[in-house]
Amino acid sequence: MLRRLDIGRFIGVLALFALASCGVIRPAGLPDGQSQPQQQDSAHPDFVDQEDTIWQLFGQKNPETKVQVNKYLWAATIEVLGFLPITSVDPFTGVILTGFGTPPGGGRAYRATVLINDPALDARSLNLALQTRSGPAPDATTRAVEDAILSRARQLRIADSKF
Repeated sequence: MLRRLDIGRFIGVLALFALASCGVIRPAGLPDGQSQPQQQDSAHPDFVDQEDTIWQLFGQKNPETKVQVNKYLWAATIEVLGFLPITSVDPFTGVILTGFGTPPGGGRAYRATVLINDPALDARSLNLALQTRSGPAPDATTRAVEDAILSRARQLRIADSKF
């Protein structure tokens, strides 16, 4: 038992040394051996103020980037899932989170997470996850709710174009 513990500690220490031996991260565009820019001249045309952030790890260029949301999908989702209490809404990223609620005439409680990630009125723009208290909702139920949201969104767009 003691030997296994010693081997585990040895591997942990070895991993720390391996991590410590990694190179130093330098800002982009600097020559080898130079860790800081000598002079930053904002009047220079090649000057770009780049700051390393955690968002670069996930491939997102700018944390201020906003996703455009289709207004008809958004309104239809709020309307169709109106029986669920809304927990969180972020129209800038297109996320709607709800708490558990029972549909009219139904006996099972559901909770939904919706992501609308495209300005197009298209099925690919709508991502819906339904959950019951015992786990994920059946695929047929999720598809039926998605179809109801898409149908209502199309109705809203048609009604809007008549004016």
